[in-house]
Amino acid sequence: MISATNVTLAYGKRVLFKEVNIKFAPGNCYGLIGANGAGKSTFLKILAGEIESDSGTVSVGARERIAVLRQDHFAFDEQTVLDTVIMGHEELYRIMIARDALYAKADFTEADGIESSELEVRFEEMNGYEAESEASVLLEKLLIPEALNQKKMKELEGGEKVRVLLAQALFGNPDVLLLDEPTNNLDIKSIAWLEEFLFKFQNTVIVVSHDRHFMNQVCTHIADIDFGQISVYQGSYDFWYQASQLRLRQKQAENRKVTDRANELKAFIQRFGANASKSKQATSRKKLLEKLTLEDMPVSSRKYPFISFKPGRPCGNIILKVDRLTKTIDGEKVLNNVCFTVNAGDKVAFMGVSSLAKTTLFQILSGEMAPDSGTFSWGLTITHAYFPKEHSAYFTGDQNLINWLLQFAPPTEGENFARTFLGRMLFSGEEALKKTNVLSGGEKVRCMLSRMMLSEANVLMLDEPTNHLDLEAITALNNSLSDFPEVILFISQDHECLSTVVNRVIEITPGGVIDRRMTFDAYIASKEVEETRALLIRKAA
Repeated sequence: MISATNVTLAYGKRVLFKEVNIKFAPGNCYGLIGANGAGKSTFLKILAGEIESDSGTVSVGARERIAVLRQDHFAFDEQTVLDTVIMGHEELYRIMIARDALYAKADFTEADGIESSELEVRFEEMNGYEAESEASVLLEKLLIPEALNQKKMKELEGGEKVRVLLAQALFGNPDVLLLDEPTNNLDIKSIAWLEEFLFKFQNTVIVVSHDRHFMNQVCTHIADIDFGQISVYQGSYDFWYQASQLRLRQKQAENRKVTDRANELKAFIQRFGANASKSKQATSRKKLLEKLTLEDMPVSSRKYPFISFKPGRPCGNIILKVDRLTKTIDGEKVLNNVCFTVNAGDKVAFMGVSSLAKTTLFQILSGEMAPDSGTFSWGLTITHAYFPKEHSAYFTGDQNLINWLLQFAPPTEGENFARTFLGRMLFSGEEALKKTNVLSGGEKVRCMLSRMMLSEANVLMLDEPTNHLDLEAITALNNSLSDFPEVILFISQDHECLSTVVNRVIEITPGGVIDRRMTFDAYIASKEVEETRALLIRKAA
């Protein structure tokens, strides 16, 4: 068990936590949620002992070990992959090094023998003889092949490093497991394995993630950071969301009733206060009015942008036809005779191991890139809006957000329109005058979504739009895509978005295209699809 008592942390006048008291019990998985900047990662660091709070204490059970998913991808560059994983259990690794150093001594003394026997006992108690095989199994489950085990970490790619560091955190059955965005750089199979691992994990888990499906699968409790406090709710993320929205509506409804009643009493007093025959009734109502109180509703740090895509016209019957598109980039054939037809009402998820292949396809369809061969054609009634995964080119100038947005608005609209639109996308007041070249990743995404909304397109093409967004913005985007009546072409790692929006899946493999009209969940569970994928991969090899 791990607990925080009276923990307070402030940066200048900005208070992140004020006298927080919370206990995290064994056997539970806590999803730590809150708006961007609420202090989720900071609180994990306080629990891990990496930073100190201004006041308060963090307590861990006697002899209990905390494991943390490290965010520094270069900290272990000189270590082998296998050693990096085992270093997740610091005491075991220290004993292993001391034990090996003793046995390597040329002049092994009697004192060395006594020390080595003591080390052997502790090594065996910690299951040290199985350490390498356990580490190897973890790496294999996270798609790190055995051939990389003795490579140095600096030889690995960024995504591989992330998976090794995740294996490090999971290694050795820690008593408390702290995970900050553990699904980053994981494919669907690896995420599914991690979900099962955490479901079976008997100790304490505290996880920060923007993957709502993952949170729903693994979390037994939600720890919500808001109003400078952390409140714990039993249940999944979806249960917390529904319950919190219901509580908010109930409080608002109760306050409306009080306000309406107060207005009735004020109107009676104003009308009959000077009337002698009604004076007693007026006095009685004054007393009732004094007793009425509105329930305080503190301002939440959690804000949902207003995202709504409204097509200017329906699509018609002919949407998009793609015929034998082929493209080679830097000597690699990323698209090879890709063919498919998009129909009215399609919400298509594009899948595939190669993110370059999917992005290249979207760049070609949007007109940003030409294919080497093959053709594609849009229907005459189609207007398409494209959200590119890499969109920094849209924010190179130093203009303010008002002027930036007006580039994409109808020519009749002016500053008031832009301010209202930006306010709904959480750029209110002075935020609307922020320069585009200083925006954060999440702010740029909200701007790009604003641009798409203004287009009134009837086909939306989105390449990883949830990157950099907080849970509130992802939820708002998810709801808007679910409500969109026309066609969506979608690349995403967000399982919840895919499972609630998509009705068709097109997977690009090196050996060809798999095209199935079914939900995303049905697709990833399909044995027939798995067999087809294996056949196409063998064909390409």
